[in-house]
Amino acid sequence: MEFGSTAFFLALLQIVWVNILLSGDNAVVIALAARSLPEHQQKKAIVIGSAAAIVMRIVLTLVAAQLLQLPWLKLIGSILLLYVGITLLVPENEDDGGHAVKGTMLAAIRTILIADLVMSLDNVIAVAAAAMGNTTLLVLGLAVSIPLVIFGSTLLLKVIERFPLIVWAGAALLGFIAGELFVNDPALYHTYTDSIEATIGVSHHGAEIACGIIGAVIVLAIGKYMKSRHEKGAVTA
Repeated sequence: MEFGSTAFFLALLQIVWVNILLSGDNAVVIALAARSLPEHQQKKAIVIGSAAAIVMRIVLTLVAAQLLQLPWLKLIGSILLLYVGITLLVPENEDDGGHAVKGTMLAAIRTILIADLVMSLDNVIAVAAAAMGNTTLLVLGLAVSIPLVIFGSTLLLKVIERFPLIVWAGAALLGFIAGELFVNDPALYHTYTDSIEATIGVSHHGAEIACGIIGAVIVLAIGKYMKSRHEKGAVTA
């Protein structure tokens, strides 16, 4: 595919569009992670986190086909995603005066990268298909997507500040994605899918939804427990 040709630009638009469609959950994580920072650092964390996540996604896309076939990788990823979802619900620490201690930018960026790494395992296949093996097209397409992801994350951050309940919805979303990842791990998929369908008559899609719901419930339940425990500790102190 020749650089600058009509086919090149059509493929570029396809990559940008696919990345936007698949980055909704990533924007949620970026906004949730940035909300714990002081206001003057939030925009910087969103920009750095988004750019680093896109670079990581480019690397993932180049090795996507081989990466997704590794057994237990998605299972490990699902556990990491559950952890990220729960930590986003844990109340901020307080100093001796009872004031909330804001998180660090490094911690926020680390959260963004871990979550994006896990959630991009499936997304990169679609992006790689759109790039049709053209590395220049891949890099350019994902780079163009950066400001769009940043805009989405910034907008969502403002909504979260107004409606804190969205934090719980976002954490539940991460738990749901973790459950889907778990059931789609090659080591589990090839071993148990056929037997599950034969035994209880549940299709793989049904198993995905069920595991997703279980993952969301786990995140919300543990998050609720840790929040109430933190509040009781604050009252006792």
